[in-house]
Amino acid sequence: MRTKVLPSLLCAGLIAATGLSAASPALAAPHATTFGAPPAPPASTASATPVAADGVREKLERIPGLTVVSVADKGGFPFYTLTLAQPVDHRAPGRGTIQQRFTLWHKAETAPVVHYTGGYGLSSGTREITTLLGANQVSVEHRYFNTSRPTAVDWDDLNVWQQASDEHAIVQALKSVYTAKWIGTGASKGGMTQVYHERFYPGDLDAVVAYVAPNDANNRDDSVYENFFKTVGTPECRAALDAVQREMLVRRDAMLSRFEATSKEQGLTFAYLGSADRAFEFSVLDQVWNFWQSGTYTDCPTVPDAEKATDDELYRWSVNHGLSIYADQGNGAEGSGPYYRQAAAQLGWADLKFKHLRDVRKYPDIYQPNSVLPADMRTTYDGRVIKDVDRWVATRGERMMFVYGQNDPWSAEQFKPSKNDSHLYVAPDTNHGALISKLTPAERAEAQATVRRWAGQ
Repeated sequence: MRTKVLPSLLCAGLIAATGLSAASPALAAPHATTFGAPPAPPASTASATPVAADGVREKLERIPGLTVVSVADKGGFPFYTLTLAQPVDHRAPGRGTIQQRFTLWHKAETAPVVHYTGGYGLSSGTREITTLLGANQVSVEHRYFNTSRPTAVDWDDLNVWQQASDEHAIVQALKSVYTAKWIGTGASKGGMTQVYHERFYPGDLDAVVAYVAPNDANNRDDSVYENFFKTVGTPECRAALDAVQREMLVRRDAMLSRFEATSKEQGLTFAYLGSADRAFEFSVLDQVWNFWQSGTYTDCPTVPDAEKATDDELYRWSVNHGLSIYADQGNGAEGSGPYYRQAAAQLGWADLKFKHLRDVRKYPDIYQPNSVLPADMRTTYDGRVIKDVDRWVATRGERMMFVYGQNDPWSAEQFKPSKNDSHLYVAPDTNHGALISKLTPAERAEAQATVRRWAGQ
């Protein structure tokens, strides 16, 4: 969301920016950098050895529109890679179809099913509640990411209702095989995606467990993020981080030359943002957000003295602690562009004030998702659907659990669950990787018991 994806921009998996050393942005997955998308979940570790599953493949192949692409072994159980033909537009099926990728880790037809999406490309890593429940796991690639899109894309078809309708079709198809309880889950942008699914198709899932899912119900009011950065960590750590961020812009010429050298070495360009200088400023704005998203208060002692650090020391530390490059190579249609498009159109972003940087910034309007998109993907914001989801969750949602991280910027703007057997937990001293297992012992036991009850165990 800017998921808030810009630190605000990217969320639920770190996907959007191209890291200076490795790579990643914030919203969303669990997951990306501040402006970047939330980080994406780990990939599957299935082996290529097929495993027999009593009649399951035959049942899958009888589902209209479903294709079994492959079957492998994962932990001694069959792991299917599948596609399902989905309408480009569920309101106008005649406009064509996409082949949406998903996977199925089959344990038993009588076991619960965990329905998971990371909110980006296909990720089939085993989720926390899959292990807790001994469940089957269905993992879905979000529409218009990677291969789950048509050859000719109308970006207006990338919206939360269309994706919810995609997931509805998958759940209904697989319920012909799996009749036990279905639990939806996801982190960051994936958690948001599951919430939207539940809003529009409340009969599909028996419960939802959403991790670190941002909720930008009012994109004009980002005071909750401003307050977060005034209170996270210690005063000394906050001051040191602000000083480093400011010094990066004070020493713009020296830092920009290093930034350009790194970019040239990695073959990165900045046509979407307009120049290397604009991309550099954008990356610096995201730096503190990314520090807290992926790090912890234990990293505070590593923050250098901004005034005493040499240019090389300042740049090197920044590259290793939150400075991500927002280059064309990571932000177009083939990369995190679909996420930024969603942020610009519906999900929203954190429009931080950066008061301590006002006199050293050159581009005051740059910190928003359209800045990193190619011209044909840019759009205008309409928050009506997200406001509706926010109201629905707070008043009518049932059996919904939200898990947030105390020191995670993406966790600052939260969903407020209803009183209908729904819950919210905050994992202490935890970042964007918050889990039920990281709650206090008493809350962990309570949350696990609730999930088991929802699953019929």
